[in-house]
Amino acid sequence: MRVVADAWRYLADPAHWRGDGGMLDLLLEQLLLTVTALGLAVLLGLPLALWLGHLGRGGVLAVNVSNVGRAVPTFALLALLVTMDHPGTSSFGPYGRAGLATLIALALFALPPVITNAYVAVRGVPPEAQDAATGMGMSGWQRFWRVELPLAAPLVVSGIRLALVQVWATATIAALVAGPGLGRVITDGFYRTDYGKGIAGAVVVALVALVLEGLAALGQRAVTRSSPAAVGAAP
Repeated sequence: MRVVADAWRYLADPAHWRGDGGMLDLLLEQLLLTVTALGLAVLLGLPLALWLGHLGRGGVLAVNVSNVGRAVPTFALLALLVTMDHPGTSSFGPYGRAGLATLIALALFALPPVITNAYVAVRGVPPEAQDAATGMGMSGWQRFWRVELPLAAPLVVSGIRLALVQVWATATIAALVAGPGLGRVITDGFYRTDYGKGIAGAVVVALVALVLEGLAALGQRAVTRSSPAAVGAAP
């Protein structure tokens, strides 16, 4: 109980939230890391997965990419990247020390759920809907934009939602290579046996993860309600 009380005192002290290196500053740094890494994963993985799903090919590629991404520990990948001359440990704009290496590691970590859900979503579009679109004279491109993508959107967003929360929680590893984020509070607290500080950092990470999950769930619900499948099922 003493550790919990120490953590509460740390969180309740405004001095720990203000200024450079304060909790608020570190929280914003981790949010920036998370959003950028997720954006890179979506930019790189989503078009490929949607295209393969539309073609009905490349399932083995999509599954293997996902399996490799899940099998390789993110920290191991980060440790490998920081030992290279590039990206290495040099600062990268607002992302701090080893910023580029951290972004690459987190983006690769986000790829599996983005790719898997997008591919499965498009492949799972009912053949009847595809046949109806073809019978209406739609080209393959029109069928994808007007039929397949709207029907697949809820599951696609679900993959992005999953990746968002996972990347946010994993971004704390940046502190292990002296990078930015709330992981610095956690590692510093436990390294100095100031367990209240370490627990305080972990609590903030968990609370923000819940907030992000809630916001992503609202976004997914909005997409699901506006999808043709939901509209067609409405009385």
